[in-house]
Amino acid sequence: MKAGRAMSVRRSRQHHFGTTGWLILAALVIVLDQLTKALIAARYSLGEGERITGFFNLVLAHNRGAAFSFLAGAGGWQRWFFTALAIAVCAFIIGLIHAHTSRKLFCTGLALVLGGAAGNVIDRLWHGYVIDFLDFHWRWLAPLFYGGHFPAFNLADSAITVGVVFIIGDEMWRWRRT
Repeated sequence: MKAGRAMSVRRSRQHHFGTTGWLILAALVIVLDQLTKALIAARYSLGEGERITGFFNLVLAHNRGAAFSFLAGAGGWQRWFFTALAIAVCAFIIGLIHAHTSRKLFCTGLALVLGGAAGNVIDRLWHGYVIDFLDFHWRWLAPLFYGGHFPAFNLADSAITVGVVFIIGDEMWRWRRT
């Protein structure tokens, strides 16, 4: 019986990533985010870009606000507000990860959000703004966005978006099981 129990414990540990594993995933997002931003900042000047396809450009943009440049022209206080908010959210997410390490989809989502939020915090602290560089544009977006260009974003923003989708998906899956 003890051998069977030991095998069961070993098997459950193999599928259990642990807090450290999820934090490593978040750190990987941070590294990739900062690397891509550094490469873009080294290659382009502010406002400069390069057409990649008919609907996608690489550009260098500085976002002093939040998502979609919300409050970008607010006078500077927003830098510290969004930095403090993101740090508080990161601490909360670490607590959630620690409490739910066995929920893979949920913790993957949390780790992506954590890494993305931390990547953008690093920009705010280091530069005073967030570096954005992914510029998607379609003519049908013109009624919503100037020239049909969706607001520029970065890898951290993408990780946050995918992470939120995973968190919602996990909750929907859990809700359907009950």
